[in-house]
Amino acid sequence: MSLATGVRSFTRVSDLVPDELRQLLDLAARLKRDPTRYEDALHGRTVACIFEKPSTRTRVSFAAAAAELGATPIALSPQELQIGRGESIADTARSLSGYCAAIVVRTYAQETVDELARWATVPVVNALSDEHHPCQALADLLTIEEACGGLRRRRLAFVGDGGDNVAHSLLEASALGGLDMTVACPPEYAPHDDVLEAARDAAGGGATLAVVADPRAAVTGADAVYADVWASMGEEAEQETRHRALAAYEVTEELMGLAKPDAIFLHCLPAHRGEEVAAEVIDGPQSAVWAQSANRMPTEAALLLALTHGFESLP
Repeated sequence: MSLATGVRSFTRVSDLVPDELRQLLDLAARLKRDPTRYEDALHGRTVACIFEKPSTRTRVSFAAAAAELGATPIALSPQELQIGRGESIADTARSLSGYCAAIVVRTYAQETVDELARWATVPVVNALSDEHHPCQALADLLTIEEACGGLRRRRLAFVGDGGDNVAHSLLEASALGGLDMTVACPPEYAPHDDVLEAARDAAGGGATLAVVADPRAAVTGADAVYADVWASMGEEAEQETRHRALAAYEVTEELMGLAKPDAIFLHCLPAHRGEEVAAEVIDGPQSAVWAQSANRMPTEAALLLALTHGFESLP
């Protein structure tokens, strides 16, 4: 939250309470049904989009979401900003706040997101950091809800690196949404203790969150099975080590067959077929990956609308 004004930001899923998550998912569903309903909500405003990391889906979906609300997105790299020449994050945040309705940032360190949010006088949105990927989790929950008819009494199995940013955000989102989640990973790639403990506290008994080593145990009877790349951006030097440790966690047709017959497969993309997921799975009939990718836009539009207008003002 901004030190200056108390403006709400979205730095991680746990910034929300359960009712706010529910509001966002419902609003995103309405935006999908009627994309023109809020077309003037940010008419004449701009949204600053800072990208320190390469991006396909996040960059395009946020630009499209801003445009759907009537705003003009401005894509920026550190090389185009004075922050790349040593200007402080605080000064950058305060300057951009004078021009924009919101600041979207895709970066490496979570501390960068938190510092922007601390000093900005407009909402700051975490579009990805090394620790969290909260906007992806919103799209994931909307996809599961659409495919499975709800979140409660449904179970998500995440298979692979349990300490990556997607797994962290999914744990927090599942806890708030009442979705049971099991992470299957080697012990050395478990979710960070503080994230898991905070998520379990937030669940308040409404969702069961578990971590296991056996991918078969996690996937058996699951409603949705999720995979992510084994080496994210910035982890390329660990690629061989990670591949050896995670080789048994590929989502193959055999593993997917242990889930419910109508289970869906999810992946945040980009995907490496033949590594974390078999081509037959991601390109097969149970894959909901493309619907999941498309859901980035309405969930991000809902988020921008809620943060700029206030959750209490949402129609």
